[in-house]
Amino acid sequence: MRRRSISAATALAVLFSSAAVVAGAAGTAAAADSARTLPVKSTGDVVVDGVHRRVFVSDPESGKIVATDYTGKVVATVAQLPGVAGLALSADSRQLYAAVPGDDSVVAIETRTVTRTARHPIGAGTDPRTLALAGGKIWFGYNGDIGSLDLSGAEPVVSLAQRPAGSAMVGAPLLSAAPAAPDTLVAAEADASSGILEVYDVSGAAVTRTALGRSGSRAHDTALTPDGGRVVAATGGNALLSFRTADLSPAGKHPTSHSANAVAIAPGGTLAAGADASYAPDVHVYRPGVAKAVRQYDFPNTGRHTAGDSLAPGGLAFDPSAGRLFAVSVNSEEVYSLRTFEGPAKALPKLTVNAPAKAPRGKSLKVHGKMTASLPFPAGTEVTVVRTDAESPKGKSLGRKKLGAGGAYSFKDTPYSGGKVTYRVSYAGGERHAGTSASDKVDVSRAGTTLSLDKNDKIYGYGATVDFTAKLGKTYKNRTVSLYADPAGDGKGRKLVKTGKVGGKGTISAKVRLTRDTTVTAVFGGDSRTAPKSAKSWVGTKVKVSTTLTKHYRTAKLAGQKYHYFRKTADPLITTRMTAFANRSELLSLEYYYQGHWYHLGEEYFALDSTGVARVRLGGKHDTGYRMRVRASYLNGSSGDTVNSTTRGPWKYFIFTN
Repeated sequence: MRRRSISAATALAVLFSSAAVVAGAAGTAAAADSARTLPVKSTGDVVVDGVHRRVFVSDPESGKIVATDYTGKVVATVAQLPGVAGLALSADSRQLYAAVPGDDSVVAIETRTVTRTARHPIGAGTDPRTLALAGGKIWFGYNGDIGSLDLSGAEPVVSLAQRPAGSAMVGAPLLSAAPAAPDTLVAAEADASSGILEVYDVSGAAVTRTALGRSGSRAHDTALTPDGGRVVAATGGNALLSFRTADLSPAGKHPTSHSANAVAIAPGGTLAAGADASYAPDVHVYRPGVAKAVRQYDFPNTGRHTAGDSLAPGGLAFDPSAGRLFAVSVNSEEVYSLRTFEGPAKALPKLTVNAPAKAPRGKSLKVHGKMTASLPFPAGTEVTVVRTDAESPKGKSLGRKKLGAGGAYSFKDTPYSGGKVTYRVSYAGGERHAGTSASDKVDVSRAGTTLSLDKNDKIYGYGATVDFTAKLGKTYKNRTVSLYADPAGDGKGRKLVKTGKVGGKGTISAKVRLTRDTTVTAVFGGDSRTAPKSAKSWVGTKVKVSTTLTKHYRTAKLAGQKYHYFRKTADPLITTRMTAFANRSELLSLEYYYQGHWYHLGEEYFALDSTGVARVRLGGKHDTGYRMRVRASYLNGSSGDTVNSTTRGPWKYFIFTN
């Protein structure tokens, strides 16, 4: 029999073209090297007081001296020293002397309290800038000449214009002296390219020039070796230049990475060479009698440019014990820092450790490596070996191993603990070498186990509380299992539900209340001889959904179902309530009954509001006498999200009458 057509009121186009949403649319390092910022705008000189463990930095632009401890922490400031430049420390470290050109004076500062104790006028217009202590006097460089300040008598005595005739210098010469050669004073041209060098004997009443030479260019910094036998000058080339003080003949070079701008010499003869090098090492350290630098330091970039920080001219000074080297650096933003380098005269060893990537548990394996440095190691040098694993988390000593030819070493070991096994090799350091350590890891095999978790792929109603049970197989010692739940769509990842030891049957259970599709994971962390294991179960969770019809005039049973009766002039209001989620929609489906079968008329998605409600009015012309039904559904992936499993709501039945 041919199926009868019904009016447009029951056709898909009429149903959903006339449907209206009437409420709610889609819902709305021993001590490590360190650095600290200095509160200065410039630097003139750097002096280290080993007795009081102070570092003094002069700041000509701000007219002050900043005193720090050995970490760079500022402990005191002496201000109102206009243009303060050169600094010199008394032999007993009690007094710091400062050349103050803006005040034409030499100022004395008590080092223990860092307070000014005296001001010694030098003479109007002298503009003293550099200082050195020699011959029992304070010597200062000024306006192309040198002068002295004698404090040994009842009254200070200032003597000017003491350079012997025979050469001319521009500006204030740099001055250098050494305690072991108390009557020797060296002056270097600092403001002209002539690079004049002069050596004086200052033991008598008059200054005697003992040597005259040239360095090749103006000097940025100078220093005398501890015995006074050589003067070392930083003259801007790619090396420090050494000259014999006896006759200023060349006595060698100390290469730098770029333009040499600073030199410092420790009492034992260790020499630090500084360079203005933006993309190369800034400091090179040389041990006495060794031609190659034993250490190099390359400053990091603390400014806005790509280049590293720069060494300030003359910005190097040793602690008298030579245990520390201090360097003043400046970045592209004109921010100054005091950098402290520990053990600068010690070669930094390069230590390698090579272990197999994987190894079977309980079997012997071999570890080997090499330790090298810029200075050779003494015969019999040893390294210590420590193995760390799950059974020895604090480490187990494997003893000492001697270095062989070329610094090589090797040893065998049998690990009984599986998992990550670390072999750390350490060298404590020595007189000429810094300490160091290195390590390598081995993935040692472990026995496998089984771990299962029930309920996989099952679907539950919204709000159901489900008991998940994990079962763990045989292990060595650890019997702890953790259960995690990860509901879909919250973006928070998995959350711990329960952790504990499994029971006698190897099981552990935890209850999880389900509101979304959820992945439950059981995790066994492993132990020293059993590998970790995990198991997952995915369970689906339906949404809550209900549909109500209103605007009907009565309800009655028909063919065993409850029907809503509507006048043909009424527009049914279909209200859906569904578990809310952002941008979620319902799928509204309509069917009619004809000759014993239900036939599909059409369906369309309608947005839920923020509370999960959608109201749809069924408008248009309604024919009478036809049994109809409607239901709301959530379809995973099609209803706007994927956090719940597809859920079909219950049918609601209705019929139109006259």
